[in-house]
Amino acid sequence: MNALKFSLISIGIGLLVLAFAHWLGLDYFYFAGYTILQFIVLATAWNILGGYCGYVNFGTAAFFALGAYSSVFMYKFYPLPIPVLILISAVVSGIVGFGMGYLTLRLRGSFFAIATLAMAVVLQTLVINWDYVGGSRGAYILRPEKMEIAGLTINYIEYLFVLMLILAVVALATARTIERSQLGFGFATIRDDEMAAEACGVPTLRLKLIATTLSGAFMGMAGAPFPYYIGYIQPQSAFGLEYAVNSIAMPMIGGTTSWIGPLVGSILLGSAQQYATVTISSAVNLLIVGLMLVAFVIIAPNGLIGLVQKRLRRGPP
Repeated sequence: MNALKFSLISIGIGLLVLAFAHWLGLDYFYFAGYTILQFIVLATAWNILGGYCGYVNFGTAAFFALGAYSSVFMYKFYPLPIPVLILISAVVSGIVGFGMGYLTLRLRGSFFAIATLAMAVVLQTLVINWDYVGGSRGAYILRPEKMEIAGLTINYIEYLFVLMLILAVVALATARTIERSQLGFGFATIRDDEMAAEACGVPTLRLKLIATTLSGAFMGMAGAPFPYYIGYIQPQSAFGLEYAVNSIAMPMIGGTTSWIGPLVGSILLGSAQQYATVTISSAVNLLIVGLMLVAFVIIAPNGLIGLVQKRLRRGPP
């Protein structure tokens, strides 16, 4: 199945679920679904660098916030439709991802991870002291309650849900294409043995720059609609710890060597967090992440996908 057919089928399934929820009047479904789709994009973006190349990135929140504050800046400077803001955020975050990669990818292991975390701290400090986008006080985003598309009036949250659904499908289709391409094979050589890959003539630095650029761009795209989703944004929410933790935990739970892993992990962990938010409190979300991560590291070190593949290779008893 080629990428176009995969994307059209995925979007079709998502729109059917949207229509069903609209028919039943399940308003909370859109809020919960938006969050899960957002984490699918973030987890898939993280996996391009962290799973395919083996470089652990703790800077997810920085790229997410960069996309969100790009939208805030344009909202104050010259308001544009959200799809345009998503593209602008992709360009801005992609450029920062390229710059971060150029400066830090000569580091390896824990040194690279610490460098990405330091970048997040630096960007948060800049945003806190930038009054034009709200600074430490935050900024309000006014949005309409309804949207009219092709003569059909829908709630604004449904519009945001559709946009995030399209983003999730694009991210998954991109990761799926990379995994089956020569680029993906190059990423795998870096993950398995970077020094051996360099000795064999693989352009490792160029491949890693491609990975950081793509990863940063998708993370920024995930953050672009965020101010319109919550209506008010502040540095503490945009640079939240949950984005960095979830974007790492979800691929690890699902499996980091396949595009399906971040999808499975995001749906599983995201659904558990949304259920806990409704029934208990959102304060336990990080506790759920920790417990599930420890459990899957013990039970399935290679994630659910790795566990299933292992069982299939073993065959029936």
